[in-house]
Amino acid sequence: MTVPPYDYDLFVIGGGSGGVRAARLAAQSGARVAIAEEYRMGGTCVIRGCVPKKLMVYASGYAKALKLSAGYGFDVGPVRYDHARFMAALREEVTRLSGIYRKGQTGAGVTVIDERAEFLDAHTLQLASGARATAAKILIATGGRPWRPSETDMPGASLALVSDDVFDLDELPKRMVIHGGGFIAVEFAHVFAGLGSEVTLVFRKDRVLTGFDEDVRSDVMENLANAGVRLVPNAVIKTIQSSGADFRAQLSQGAAVEADRVLLALGRHPYTEGLGLARASVAADTSGAVIVDAYSRTNVPHIWAVGDVTNRINLTPVAIREGHAFAETEFYGKPWAFDHADVPMAVFSQPEVGVVGLSEADARAAHGEIDIYRTRFRPMKNMLNGNPTRTMMKLVVRASDQRVLGVHIVGEDAAEMIQLAAIAVKMGATKDDFDRTCALHPTAAEELVTLRTKV
Repeated sequence: MTVPPYDYDLFVIGGGSGGVRAARLAAQSGARVAIAEEYRMGGTCVIRGCVPKKLMVYASGYAKALKLSAGYGFDVGPVRYDHARFMAALREEVTRLSGIYRKGQTGAGVTVIDERAEFLDAHTLQLASGARATAAKILIATGGRPWRPSETDMPGASLALVSDDVFDLDELPKRMVIHGGGFIAVEFAHVFAGLGSEVTLVFRKDRVLTGFDEDVRSDVMENLANAGVRLVPNAVIKTIQSSGADFRAQLSQGAAVEADRVLLALGRHPYTEGLGLARASVAADTSGAVIVDAYSRTNVPHIWAVGDVTNRINLTPVAIREGHAFAETEFYGKPWAFDHADVPMAVFSQPEVGVVGLSEADARAAHGEIDIYRTRFRPMKNMLNGNPTRTMMKLVVRASDQRVLGVHIVGEDAAEMIQLAAIAVKMGATKDDFDRTCALHPTAAEELVTLRTKV
Protein backbone atom coordinates (compact mmCIF):
# COMPACT_ATOMS: atom_id res chain seq x y z
CA MET A 1 0.00 0.00 0.00
CA THR A 2 1.40 3.40 -1.05
CA VAL A 3 1.47 6.00 1.71
CA PRO A 4 0.47 9.48 0.45
CA PRO A 5 3.42 11.87 0.63
CA TYR A 6 1.29 14.51 2.39
CA ASP A 7 -1.42 14.48 5.06
CA TYR A 8 -3.84 16.32 2.80
CA ASP A 9 -4.34 17.06 -0.86
CA LEU A 10 -5.46 20.58 0.10
CA PHE A 11 -5.06 22.59 3.28
CA VAL A 12 -7.08 25.83 3.53
CA ILE A 13 -6.00 28.51 6.00
CA GLY A 14 -9.07 30.52 6.95
CA GLY A 15 -12.74 29.59 7.29
CA GLY A 16 -14.30 32.62 5.64
CA SER A 17 -16.45 32.73 2.53
CA GLY A 18 -13.69 32.06 0.00
CA GLY A 19 -12.00 29.36 2.04
CA VAL A 20 -15.10 27.33 2.83
CA ARG A 21 -16.30 27.41 -0.79
CA ALA A 22 -12.95 26.14 -2.05
CA ALA A 23 -12.63 23.48 0.67
CA ARG A 24 -16.13 22.10 0.19
CA LEU A 25 -15.88 21.84 -3.59
CA ALA A 26 -12.42 20.28 -3.42
CA ALA A 27 -13.59 17.69 -0.89
CA GLN A 28 -16.60 16.81 -3.03
CA SER A 29 -14.17 15.88 -5.81
CA GLY A 30 -12.74 13.17 -3.55
CA ALA A 31 -9.71 15.15 -2.38
CA ARG A 32 -8.47 14.94 1.21
CA VAL A 33 -9.10 18.44 2.52
CA ALA A 34 -8.56 20.26 5.83
CA ILE A 35 -9.51 23.79 6.81
CA ALA A 36 -8.12 25.69 9.80
CA GLU A 37 -9.93 28.63 11.37
CA GLU A 38 -8.62 30.33 14.50
CA TYR A 39 -11.84 32.07 15.53
CA ARG A 40 -15.27 31.00 14.24
CA MET A 41 -16.32 29.40 10.98
CA GLY A 42 -17.84 31.94 8.60
CA GLY A 43 -15.15 34.61 8.54
CA THR A 44 -15.59 38.36 8.45
CA CYS A 45 -18.86 38.43 6.53
CA VAL A 46 -20.82 36.09 8.78
CA ILE A 47 -19.23 36.81 12.15
CA ARG A 48 -18.19 40.47 12.19
CA GLY A 49 -19.08 42.00 8.83
CA CYS A 50 -21.87 42.10 6.30
CA VAL A 51 -24.39 39.87 8.06
CA PRO A 52 -24.45 41.42 11.56
CA LYS A 53 -23.90 44.87 10.03
CA LYS A 54 -26.94 44.46 7.78
CA LEU A 55 -29.02 43.34 10.76
CA MET A 56 -28.01 46.57 12.51
CA VAL A 57 -29.00 48.52 9.40
CA TYR A 58 -32.43 46.87 9.54
CA ALA A 59 -32.77 47.71 13.25
CA SER A 60 -31.96 51.38 12.73
CA GLY A 61 -34.33 51.50 9.76
CA TYR A 62 -37.25 50.40 11.94
CA ALA A 63 -36.83 53.47 14.13
CA LYS A 64 -37.20 55.75 11.13
CA ALA A 65 -40.05 53.71 9.63
CA LEU A 66 -42.05 53.89 12.85
CA LYS A 67 -41.85 57.69 12.82
CA LEU A 68 -42.72 57.95 9.14
CA SER A 69 -45.68 55.58 9.44
CA ALA A 70 -47.76 58.43 10.86
CA GLY A 71 -48.15 59.76 7.32
CA TYR A 72 -49.97 56.55 6.46
CA GLY A 73 -52.39 56.76 9.38
CA PHE A 74 -50.51 54.81 12.06
CA ASP A 75 -50.23 56.06 15.64
CA VAL A 76 -47.60 53.85 17.27
CA GLY A 77 -47.23 55.95 20.43
CA PRO A 78 -44.03 56.01 22.50
CA VAL A 79 -41.39 53.57 21.25
CA ARG A 80 -38.67 52.02 23.43
CA TYR A 81 -35.57 50.44 21.92
CA ASP A 82 -33.66 47.75 23.86
CA HIS A 83 -30.16 47.56 22.38
CA ALA A 84 -29.03 44.68 24.58
CA ARG A 85 -32.02 42.56 23.54
CA PHE A 86 -31.40 43.28 19.86
CA MET A 87 -27.69 42.45 20.14
CA ALA A 88 -28.50 39.15 21.85
CA ALA A 89 -30.76 38.22 18.94
CA LEU A 90 -28.08 39.31 16.46
CA ARG A 91 -25.45 37.10 18.11
CA GLU A 92 -27.83 34.16 18.19
CA GLU A 93 -28.33 34.48 14.43
CA VAL A 94 -24.58 34.75 13.83
CA THR A 95 -24.03 31.58 15.87
CA ARG A 96 -26.69 29.78 13.84
CA LEU A 97 -25.10 30.80 10.54
CA SER A 98 -21.62 29.85 11.75
CA GLY A 99 -22.97 26.40 12.58
CA ILE A 100 -24.38 26.06 9.07
CA TYR A 101 -20.97 26.90 7.61
CA ARG A 102 -19.37 24.23 9.79
CA LYS A 103 -21.95 21.61 8.80
CA GLY A 104 -21.33 22.43 5.15
CA GLN A 105 -17.68 21.56 5.64
CA THR A 106 -18.06 18.39 7.67
CA GLY A 107 -20.90 17.20 5.46
CA ALA A 108 -18.61 17.41 2.44
CA GLY A 109 -15.89 15.45 4.23
CA VAL A 110 -13.62 18.38 5.11
CA THR A 111 -11.55 18.04 8.29
CA VAL A 112 -12.27 21.17 10.34
CA ILE A 113 -9.43 22.33 12.60
CA ASP A 114 -10.38 24.99 15.17
CA GLU A 115 -6.88 26.41 15.46
CA ARG A 116 -4.60 28.97 13.93
CA ALA A 117 -2.31 27.59 11.24
CA GLU A 118 1.00 29.13 10.15
CA PHE A 119 3.58 28.13 7.55
CA LEU A 120 6.67 26.26 8.68
CA ASP A 121 7.73 25.73 5.09
CA ALA A 122 6.08 25.60 1.68
CA HIS A 123 4.29 22.30 2.42
CA THR A 124 4.07 22.26 6.24
CA LEU A 125 1.66 24.04 8.58
CA GLN A 126 2.21 24.54 12.29
CA LEU A 127 -1.00 24.52 14.35
CA ALA A 128 -1.49 26.48 17.55
CA SER A 129 -1.65 23.22 19.53
CA GLY A 130 1.83 22.29 18.36
CA ALA A 131 0.67 19.69 15.87
CA ARG A 132 1.81 19.84 12.27
CA ALA A 133 0.12 19.08 8.97
CA THR A 134 1.45 18.75 5.45
CA ALA A 135 -0.39 19.35 2.20
CA ALA A 136 0.26 19.02 -1.51
CA LYS A 137 -1.65 22.24 -2.15
CA ILE A 138 -2.32 25.13 0.21
CA LEU A 139 -4.90 27.91 -0.10
CA ILE A 140 -4.51 31.12 1.91
CA ALA A 141 -7.91 32.63 2.73
CA THR A 142 -7.29 34.55 5.94
CA GLY A 143 -9.14 37.71 4.89
CA GLY A 144 -8.51 41.12 6.38
CA ARG A 145 -8.59 42.90 9.72
CA PRO A 146 -9.55 46.46 10.72
CA TRP A 147 -6.56 48.77 10.79
CA ARG A 148 -5.78 50.61 14.01
CA PRO A 149 -3.07 53.31 14.04
CA SER A 150 -0.14 52.85 16.39
CA GLU A 151 0.05 54.77 19.65
CA THR A 152 2.89 56.74 18.10
CA ASP A 153 0.77 57.85 15.14
CA MET A 154 -2.39 58.40 17.18
CA PRO A 155 -1.88 58.51 20.94
CA GLY A 156 -4.86 56.85 22.58
CA ALA A 157 -5.82 54.78 19.53
CA SER A 158 -6.08 51.69 21.74
CA LEU A 159 -8.96 53.37 23.59
CA ALA A 160 -11.11 53.39 20.47
CA LEU A 161 -13.31 50.73 18.94
CA VAL A 162 -12.76 49.21 15.52
CA SER A 163 -15.56 47.71 13.44
CA ASP A 164 -15.15 44.22 14.95
CA ASP A 165 -15.87 45.66 18.41
CA VAL A 166 -19.21 47.19 17.45
CA PHE A 167 -20.91 43.80 17.65
CA ASP A 168 -19.88 43.45 21.30
CA LEU A 169 -21.65 46.63 22.43
CA ASP A 170 -24.57 45.84 24.70
CA GLU A 171 -25.16 49.49 25.58
CA LEU A 172 -26.03 52.02 22.91
CA PRO A 173 -23.63 55.00 23.10
CA LYS A 174 -25.42 58.29 23.60
CA ARG A 175 -22.61 60.09 21.75
CA MET A 176 -20.32 58.52 19.19
CA VAL A 177 -17.43 59.86 17.15
CA ILE A 178 -16.64 57.87 14.00
CA HIS A 179 -13.37 58.48 12.19
CA GLY A 180 -13.34 57.52 8.51
CA GLY A 181 -14.95 58.28 5.19
CA GLY A 182 -15.31 54.83 3.65
CA PHE A 183 -18.36 52.61 3.42
CA ILE A 184 -17.92 51.14 6.93
CA ALA A 185 -17.81 54.60 8.52
CA VAL A 186 -20.80 55.80 6.51
CA GLU A 187 -22.88 52.72 7.30
CA PHE A 188 -22.23 52.85 11.04
CA ALA A 189 -22.86 56.60 11.13
CA HIS A 190 -26.35 55.95 9.77
CA VAL A 191 -26.87 52.92 12.02
CA PHE A 192 -26.07 54.67 15.29
CA ALA A 193 -27.82 57.89 14.30
CA GLY A 194 -30.91 55.86 13.41
CA LEU A 195 -30.84 54.04 16.75
CA GLY A 196 -30.69 57.36 18.61
CA SER A 197 -27.01 58.14 19.16
CA GLU A 198 -25.59 61.61 18.62
CA VAL A 199 -23.03 60.91 15.87
CA THR A 200 -20.06 62.96 14.69
CA LEU A 201 -18.34 61.75 11.51
CA VAL A 202 -14.75 62.92 11.03
CA PHE A 203 -13.13 62.29 7.64
CA ARG A 204 -9.94 63.34 5.89
CA LYS A 205 -11.35 64.46 2.51
CA ASP A 206 -14.00 67.04 1.66
CA ARG A 207 -16.55 64.29 1.00
CA VAL A 208 -17.04 60.66 2.00
CA LEU A 209 -16.71 57.57 -0.23
CA THR A 210 -13.54 58.39 -2.12
CA GLY A 211 -13.48 56.51 -5.43
CA PHE A 212 -17.24 56.54 -5.91
CA ASP A 213 -18.98 58.67 -8.52
CA GLU A 214 -19.13 62.32 -7.49
CA ASP A 215 -22.93 62.47 -7.72
CA VAL A 216 -23.13 59.47 -5.38
CA ARG A 217 -20.77 61.15 -2.92
CA SER A 218 -22.80 64.37 -2.93
CA ASP A 219 -26.09 62.61 -2.33
CA VAL A 220 -24.67 60.46 0.47
CA MET A 221 -23.29 63.58 2.18
CA GLU A 222 -26.72 65.20 2.01
CA ASN A 223 -28.41 62.10 3.38
CA LEU A 224 -25.95 61.87 6.28
CA ALA A 225 -26.72 65.46 7.21
CA ASN A 226 -30.46 64.81 6.93
CA ALA A 227 -30.05 61.85 9.29
CA GLY A 228 -28.66 64.20 11.92
CA VAL A 229 -25.01 63.19 11.60
CA ARG A 230 -22.59 66.01 12.37
CA LEU A 231 -20.08 66.08 9.49
CA VAL A 232 -16.48 67.20 10.06
CA PRO A 233 -14.65 67.09 6.70
CA ASN A 234 -10.97 67.76 6.01
CA ALA A 235 -9.99 66.62 9.50
CA VAL A 236 -8.40 63.70 11.33
CA ILE A 237 -8.32 62.63 14.95
CA LYS A 238 -4.90 63.43 16.39
CA THR A 239 -5.27 61.97 19.89
CA ILE A 240 -7.86 60.19 22.01
CA GLN A 241 -7.96 60.67 25.77
CA SER A 242 -10.01 58.99 28.44
CA SER A 243 -11.99 61.34 30.63
CA GLY A 244 -13.72 59.27 33.25
CA ALA A 245 -16.43 57.32 31.47
CA ASP A 246 -16.08 59.54 28.41
CA PHE A 247 -13.52 60.00 25.68
CA ARG A 248 -12.10 63.16 24.18
CA ALA A 249 -11.06 63.11 20.50
CA GLN A 250 -8.70 65.94 19.60
CA LEU A 251 -9.09 66.95 15.96
CA SER A 252 -6.49 68.32 13.57
CA GLN A 253 -8.61 71.44 13.13
CA GLY A 254 -7.97 72.32 16.77
CA ALA A 255 -11.40 71.46 18.12
CA ALA A 256 -12.15 68.46 20.34
CA VAL A 257 -15.20 66.22 20.52
CA GLU A 258 -16.47 64.49 23.66
CA ALA A 259 -18.11 61.09 23.24
CA ASP A 260 -19.07 57.90 25.03
CA ARG A 261 -17.34 55.90 22.32
CA VAL A 262 -14.89 56.55 19.49
CA LEU A 263 -14.96 54.25 16.46
CA LEU A 264 -12.02 54.07 14.07
CA ALA A 265 -13.17 52.98 10.61
CA LEU A 266 -9.94 53.68 8.76
CA GLY A 267 -9.86 50.71 6.42
CA ARG A 268 -8.79 47.09 6.58
CA HIS A 269 -5.47 45.39 5.93
CA PRO A 270 -4.79 41.83 4.68
CA TYR A 271 -4.47 39.46 7.63
CA THR A 272 -1.03 37.95 7.01
CA GLU A 273 0.87 39.09 10.09
CA GLY A 274 2.61 36.10 11.67
CA LEU A 275 1.39 33.75 8.95
CA GLY A 276 4.94 32.78 8.00
CA LEU A 277 4.73 33.75 4.35
CA ALA A 278 8.49 34.25 4.18
CA ARG A 279 9.12 30.71 5.47
CA ALA A 280 7.08 29.43 2.53
CA SER A 281 8.72 31.93 0.13
CA VAL A 282 5.31 33.44 -0.70
CA ALA A 283 5.54 36.99 -2.04
CA ALA A 284 3.45 39.81 -0.57
CA ASP A 285 3.22 43.53 -1.26
CA THR A 286 3.97 46.34 1.17
CA SER A 287 0.47 46.17 2.69
CA GLY A 288 0.89 42.46 3.42
CA ALA A 289 -1.43 41.37 0.61
CA VAL A 290 -0.53 38.07 -1.02
CA ILE A 291 0.44 38.62 -4.67
CA VAL A 292 -1.42 36.31 -7.06
CA ASP A 293 -2.07 35.90 -10.77
CA ALA A 294 -5.44 35.75 -12.52
CA TYR A 295 -5.92 32.17 -11.29
CA SER A 296 -5.17 33.16 -7.67
CA ARG A 297 -1.82 31.35 -7.75
CA THR A 298 1.08 32.84 -5.80
CA ASN A 299 4.71 32.81 -6.88
CA VAL A 300 4.95 29.36 -5.25
CA PRO A 301 3.26 26.99 -7.75
CA HIS A 302 1.35 24.88 -5.19
CA ILE A 303 0.12 27.80 -3.03
CA TRP A 304 -2.90 29.98 -3.86
CA ALA A 305 -4.74 32.85 -2.15
CA VAL A 306 -8.30 34.16 -2.49
CA GLY A 307 -10.42 36.89 -0.96
CA ASP A 308 -9.48 40.00 1.00
CA VAL A 309 -6.01 38.67 1.79
CA THR A 310 -5.11 39.39 -1.86
CA ASN A 311 -6.53 42.95 -1.70
CA ARG A 312 -8.05 42.79 -5.17
CA ILE A 313 -11.77 43.49 -4.69
CA ASN A 314 -12.61 43.04 -1.02
CA LEU A 315 -16.17 41.77 -1.26
CA THR A 316 -17.61 38.49 0.01
CA PRO A 317 -19.14 37.38 -3.32
CA VAL A 318 -15.79 38.00 -5.00
CA ALA A 319 -14.01 35.77 -2.48
CA ILE A 320 -16.61 33.06 -3.07
CA ARG A 321 -16.17 33.19 -6.84
CA GLU A 322 -12.37 33.19 -6.53
CA GLY A 323 -12.54 30.15 -4.25
CA HIS A 324 -14.94 28.43 -6.63
CA ALA A 325 -12.69 29.10 -9.63
CA PHE A 326 -9.66 27.75 -7.77
CA ALA A 327 -11.42 24.53 -6.79
CA GLU A 328 -12.82 23.80 -10.24
CA THR A 329 -9.50 24.62 -11.89
CA GLU A 330 -7.38 22.46 -9.60
CA PHE A 331 -9.71 19.58 -8.65
CA TYR A 332 -12.17 19.24 -11.52
CA GLY A 333 -10.04 19.96 -14.57
CA LYS A 334 -12.21 22.96 -15.48
CA PRO A 335 -9.81 25.91 -15.56
CA TRP A 336 -11.35 29.36 -15.32
CA ALA A 337 -10.49 32.66 -13.69
CA PHE A 338 -12.91 35.10 -12.10
CA ASP A 339 -13.40 38.31 -14.06
CA HIS A 340 -13.02 41.26 -11.69
CA ALA A 341 -14.56 43.78 -14.12
CA ASP A 342 -18.04 45.24 -13.56
CA VAL A 343 -18.54 43.81 -10.08
CA PRO A 344 -21.63 45.34 -8.44
CA MET A 345 -21.28 46.75 -4.95
CA ALA A 346 -23.45 48.41 -2.34
CA VAL A 347 -23.05 50.78 0.55
CA PHE A 348 -25.77 50.18 3.12
CA SER A 349 -26.20 53.80 4.02
CA GLN A 350 -29.76 55.03 4.51
CA PRO A 351 -30.91 55.20 1.81
CA GLU A 352 -28.43 52.78 0.31
CA VAL A 353 -26.02 53.01 -2.61
CA GLY A 354 -25.78 50.55 -5.48
CA VAL A 355 -23.15 50.87 -8.21
CA VAL A 356 -21.76 48.81 -11.05
CA GLY A 357 -19.20 49.74 -13.68
CA LEU A 358 -17.32 52.99 -14.12
CA SER A 359 -17.84 56.35 -12.47
CA GLU A 360 -18.21 59.39 -14.70
CA ALA A 361 -14.61 60.47 -14.04
CA ASP A 362 -13.15 57.01 -14.69
CA ALA A 363 -15.22 56.59 -17.84
CA ARG A 364 -14.00 59.91 -19.24
CA ALA A 365 -10.39 58.99 -18.47
CA ALA A 366 -10.69 55.55 -20.10
CA HIS A 367 -13.04 56.22 -23.02
CA GLY A 368 -13.00 59.94 -23.78
CA GLU A 369 -16.39 61.23 -24.86
CA ILE A 370 -19.29 59.92 -22.79
CA ASP A 371 -22.96 60.72 -22.32
CA ILE A 372 -24.54 61.17 -18.89
CA TYR A 373 -28.17 60.53 -18.03
CA ARG A 374 -29.23 61.45 -14.50
CA THR A 375 -32.40 61.95 -12.50
CA ARG A 376 -33.26 62.92 -8.95
CA PHE A 377 -36.80 62.43 -7.71
CA ARG A 378 -38.81 61.99 -4.55
CA PRO A 379 -40.00 58.37 -4.36
CA MET A 380 -43.72 57.72 -4.32
CA LYS A 381 -43.42 56.17 -0.85
CA ASN A 382 -42.28 59.53 0.55
CA MET A 383 -45.18 61.55 -0.78
CA LEU A 384 -47.33 60.95 2.31
CA ASN A 385 -44.82 60.40 5.09
CA GLY A 386 -42.95 63.72 5.01
CA ASN A 387 -39.59 62.17 4.24
CA PRO A 388 -37.66 64.65 2.05
CA THR A 389 -35.07 62.07 0.90
CA ARG A 390 -34.69 61.85 -2.87
CA THR A 391 -33.48 59.06 -5.11
CA MET A 392 -30.61 59.61 -7.56
CA MET A 393 -30.04 57.45 -10.64
CA LYS A 394 -27.28 57.89 -13.18
CA LEU A 395 -26.22 56.13 -16.37
CA VAL A 396 -22.71 56.57 -17.76
CA VAL A 397 -22.76 55.81 -21.49
CA ARG A 398 -19.91 55.60 -24.04
CA ALA A 399 -20.75 58.07 -26.80
CA SER A 400 -19.15 56.10 -29.63
CA ASP A 401 -21.37 53.01 -29.38
CA GLN A 402 -23.85 53.86 -26.59
CA ARG A 403 -22.63 51.02 -24.35
CA VAL A 404 -23.65 51.54 -20.72
CA LEU A 405 -20.39 51.72 -18.78
CA GLY A 406 -21.79 52.46 -15.34
CA VAL A 407 -25.00 52.57 -13.32
CA HIS A 408 -25.15 54.51 -10.04
CA ILE A 409 -28.12 54.61 -7.69
CA VAL A 410 -28.68 56.26 -4.33
CA GLY A 411 -32.07 55.39 -2.93
CA GLU A 412 -34.17 52.82 -1.16
CA ASP A 413 -33.53 49.29 -2.48
CA ALA A 414 -30.61 50.52 -4.59
CA ALA A 415 -28.67 47.33 -3.87
CA GLU A 416 -31.54 45.14 -5.08
CA MET A 417 -31.82 47.17 -8.28
CA ILE A 418 -28.10 47.23 -9.00
CA GLN A 419 -27.82 43.44 -8.81
CA LEU A 420 -30.12 43.13 -11.82
CA ALA A 421 -28.68 46.16 -13.62
CA ALA A 422 -25.27 44.50 -13.29
CA ILE A 423 -26.42 41.70 -15.59
CA ALA A 424 -27.09 44.21 -18.35
CA VAL A 425 -23.79 46.02 -17.82
CA LYS A 426 -21.84 42.74 -17.77
CA MET A 427 -23.52 41.67 -21.04
CA GLY A 428 -22.53 44.93 -22.72
CA ALA A 429 -26.02 46.43 -22.96
CA THR A 430 -26.41 49.75 -24.72
CA LYS A 431 -28.55 52.75 -23.88
CA ASP A 432 -30.85 51.65 -26.72
CA ASP A 433 -31.29 48.28 -24.97
CA PHE A 434 -32.32 50.11 -21.80
CA ASP A 435 -34.70 52.33 -23.82
CA ARG A 436 -36.36 49.36 -25.53
CA THR A 437 -37.13 47.76 -22.18
CA CYS A 438 -40.68 48.43 -21.03
CA ALA A 439 -41.01 50.25 -17.72
CA LEU A 440 -42.66 48.55 -14.74
CA HIS A 441 -44.97 51.09 -13.11
CA PRO A 442 -45.17 52.34 -10.41
CA THR A 443 -41.60 51.58 -9.32
CA ALA A 444 -38.44 53.56 -8.72
CA ALA A 445 -36.49 51.19 -10.97
CA GLU A 446 -38.53 52.20 -14.03
CA GLU A 447 -36.54 55.42 -14.13
CA LEU A 448 -33.54 53.43 -15.38
CA VAL A 449 -35.34 52.67 -18.65
CA THR A 450 -37.11 56.02 -19.09
CA LEU A 451 -34.13 58.39 -18.99
CA ARG A 452 -34.09 60.32 -22.28
CA THR A 453 -32.33 63.66 -21.71
CA LYS A 454 -28.57 63.90 -21.57
CA VAL A 455 -27.10 66.17 -18.90
